[in-house]
Amino acid sequence: MSPRPQAHDAPAPGLPPTAPHSAREQLIRHATPIFASKGFVAASTREICDAAGVNVASIHYHFGDKEGLYRAVLLHPVREMAAAFGAFDDPALDFESALRMFLAPFIATPSAEHDAAFDAHVMKIHMREMLEPSAAFREIVEQGIAPLHQAVCGVVARHCGLPQPDDDIHQLVFALVAMANDYCMSREFMKLLAPGVLDRPRANELILERLVGYSRALLDHEIRRRQPAGPPPAKRAATPTARGKQHTSNNPTLKSGHDPQPRTRSARKR
Repeated sequence: MSPRPQAHDAPAPGLPPTAPHSAREQLIRHATPIFASKGFVAASTREICDAAGVNVASIHYHFGDKEGLYRAVLLHPVREMAAAFGAFDDPALDFESALRMFLAPFIATPSAEHDAAFDAHVMKIHMREMLEPSAAFREIVEQGIAPLHQAVCGVVARHCGLPQPDDDIHQLVFALVAMANDYCMSREFMKLLAPGVLDRPRANELILERLVGYSRALLDHEIRRRQPAGPPPAKRAATPTARGKQHTSNNPTLKSGHDPQPRTRSARKR
């Protein structure tokens, strides 16, 4: 099983570990909404540095160049999500506990308004990248997202009794992630359709338990479909009575109610 990236890992060359409230952190924080609103090409490094309150040379010092900063912006939420998952792939966990740990970060809501605004910018960037992946995003997928996907596949495969994931397990994991990711990426759209789902008391807790139950149902379905098909039921031999009935039903004369025996001469005279 591939190792999961942790918050202290440095998955991209030239990206030192993030220090809280550092100039590097400020650059990521202020570059995110600018990249989200303007895109990579139109975003100005001077504008980003002015917003972060740092010298223009800070981008070169911390990230190498503008592309390095953009790569860090893409990586930042992936690294935070990986840390939030915890050790969900611990073999000692049952399936429900593992999925509860994995799904919870997807449906967690920001604690402050500015965090919600920042998350919206993050989603905008990642949705754009999923439609038109850049080279930087492909690198982030390979280094940060693919290991997480493989870890989830390992959990599902293990609980299906498989030594390793196959394509059907990958498809099942796609379904599990998509089911939860909607609560991360489409909350405002969901509120337009059914606001009560997200606004009711203990909404996140109720949603999480329901998603864990759905996940269990999908796992059970996958287990059943992999079970070998049993032999077809044996046909029972027809009893004499049944054969007689079958003979009668196939005889057009008997079905019509006519007597199949020839009449005697005396009967014809009468």
